[in-house]
Amino acid sequence: MNGEASGKNIIMVGAGLVGSLLSIYLQKRGNQVTLVEKRPDMRLAGSIGGRSINLALSNRGWRALKETGVAAQVEKLAIPMKGRMMHDPEGKLTFQPYGKEGQAIFSVSRAGLNQLLMNEAEQCGVNIYFNQDCESINFEETIVFAKNNKNKTTQAFKGDVIIGTDGAFSVVRETIMKSGRFNYSQSYIDHGYKELSIPPTKATAFALEPNALHIWPRGRFMLIALPNADRSFTCTLFLPFEGEDSFSALKSEKAIMDFFRSTFPDALPLIPALLDDYFRNPTSSLVTVKCYPWVKGNTLILGDASHAIVPFYGQGMNSGFEDCYLLNKMIDTHRGNWKEILARFQAVRKPDTDAIADLAIQNFLEMRDKVADENFLLRKRIEGRLNELYPQKWIPLYSMVTFSDIGYARAMAVGKRQEAIMDEVMTKENIRDTWQQLDFDEIVQKLTTD
Repeated sequence: MNGEASGKNIIMVGAGLVGSLLSIYLQKRGNQVTLVEKRPDMRLAGSIGGRSINLALSNRGWRALKETGVAAQVEKLAIPMKGRMMHDPEGKLTFQPYGKEGQAIFSVSRAGLNQLLMNEAEQCGVNIYFNQDCESINFEETIVFAKNNKNKTTQAFKGDVIIGTDGAFSVVRETIMKSGRFNYSQSYIDHGYKELSIPPTKATAFALEPNALHIWPRGRFMLIALPNADRSFTCTLFLPFEGEDSFSALKSEKAIMDFFRSTFPDALPLIPALLDDYFRNPTSSLVTVKCYPWVKGNTLILGDASHAIVPFYGQGMNSGFEDCYLLNKMIDTHRGNWKEILARFQAVRKPDTDAIADLAIQNFLEMRDKVADENFLLRKRIEGRLNELYPQKWIPLYSMVTFSDIGYARAMAVGKRQEAIMDEVMTKENIRDTWQQLDFDEIVQKLTTD
């Protein structure tokens, strides 16, 4: 990273994962970065439990962490997950690798990673002001006005550039929206989530296989579990808000226990504090946000502030970190001309973030409904064979998204083409018995022909 953008005073709103990482990028370029954060310092106050959904760090995120020099520290917090471990209603386990040998996604604590990035940002010279609630923005003068939550005084933060990294319910985005000519949509899925916990065993070991993402798929709903460094697992129960087998239906202790006994019998003994967790932790919603433009004058929104997505592709943090990586590249390309940088960034990035938002919804349906389906599993075996024979020509959609830097929009387009081809393959007579005799070369050729 060079210092082409040196001399710039950058005000950032939101010191979450993306804001903290981007502040490191920009400070290391020679800018002076000020981070304004409405929450207390989590390193002192502790993080809020019950809303984390453990993070799955993959290639796009690692690329940004490596470029800023913090990847080695993050590796100490991360646990590799080499595939999905499926739990059927009888407790039978089936392992589905994510990619090729050696490929994995990594479970990492949201709070632990955020604290690490905050520490690194401050060591680089970033000034972080906590308990500062953004109230308004003067776009013409590039000023953020924030109220101190403790003493109720308002402070003006003046900069050359303002960047909003303040999450799915961004105040910076809302302020831009009020200025007019702003397209915005948000959509909630019918499901919410609640966080539960599987503690270590009495022998302080993992209660489940640690190098896997555990899934209990049950059609309309599911339970997942990701490993933590302390040998616990963070579980997330995804249920509809309303109807049968929903959060609205599970109100009493008996209803909750009966539901888990009948639906997740092998998980129930592993969650000794089920009722405590269930009643203590909030039931949270899942939202997709799409909007445009991301730029107002010298103000930019990125990360969840501009493209919040549901967590089912594990790409929320990764796409936000990729935002940071790409913005940094554009600073190089446009030699610190922020008008050109901001305009180009939103134009290039918008199609990809729309694509991953749609893919995340699609993957929710796959995780919930299909991963235990025999035809789905056969389909994946055939695609795995195609990838083995033609690694440069047939890359499964999941691998394109998770283990490459191919743009999300391109990955989605290629994935749709692959899906159509596989739909045709799966109609072949006796495909379950004859798939190994398929003409794999012919199948691959269809990707490049109309």
